[in-house]
Amino acid sequence: MIPPDTAIGKVRLRVADLDDLTTFYERVIGLRAVEREGDVTRLGAAEGEPVIELVAAPDAPRAPGFSTGLFHLAILVPDRAELARSLNRVAGAGWRLTGASDHLVSEALYLQDPEGNSIEIYRDRPREQWSHDGRELRMATLPLDLESVLGELDPAERPSNGMPSGTTMGHVHLQVADIPAAEGFYNSALGLDVMVRSYPGALFLSAGGYHHHLGVNTWQSQGAPAPPAGALGLDRYEIVLPNAAERDSAADRLASAGAD
Repeated sequence: MIPPDTAIGKVRLRVADLDDLTTFYERVIGLRAVEREGDVTRLGAAEGEPVIELVAAPDAPRAPGFSTGLFHLAILVPDRAELARSLNRVAGAGWRLTGASDHLVSEALYLQDPEGNSIEIYRDRPREQWSHDGRELRMATLPLDLESVLGELDPAERPSNGMPSGTTMGHVHLQVADIPAAEGFYNSALGLDVMVRSYPGALFLSAGGYHHHLGVNTWQSQGAPAPPAGALGLDRYEIVLPNAAERDSAADRLASAGAD
């Protein structure tokens, strides 16, 4: 129902300290501030579209711990060597990882920005290496061998100070209040395909057979309310359709389902 070349676009975050967060995403993550307009900074990789938009909101309330919202945004790098360069960059900046996982379809690093927004940096394994259990894509959360990742680099290589061309926003993972309601919206109304439903308390959806453009979970948010309007954290994110006709068709489906 949704075109296979649908993708995730920019993720927009409300932040208390725009300068501090801009510096973090440049120095630790390796993005570049490609546009700055007043209270908005847009960051992207070399020769690429912006993937993160930071909006200054110094007086905004913090979201309560028990609320829906962003679980993490996920930056996709082109290959394993770039994942190793990202690992070196994070460590060289003195920042700590919160996790590192092998998901079978991908390998991922996890960390948080200074305001607590969670970030995944990952690389995909080639699709021909993905496997299935029946109609469901096989995914897992296994420890990632960081030494093996770093072994992709020449020891004499100089540290990279920026994300390469081809870096994109690979997916977004949300904390939701109810999995069936989320599935009704994203699958039944919008048209994303369910790829994995065997994770307890989680659902992974995508277009075009990708492992997931969108993850939703209730691990810490079952029955939670939305955060206060205008709270710090996730403001919005983009699902990018290939043309205006497909956009309008998606809008019509959502309207028919009663969405705003």
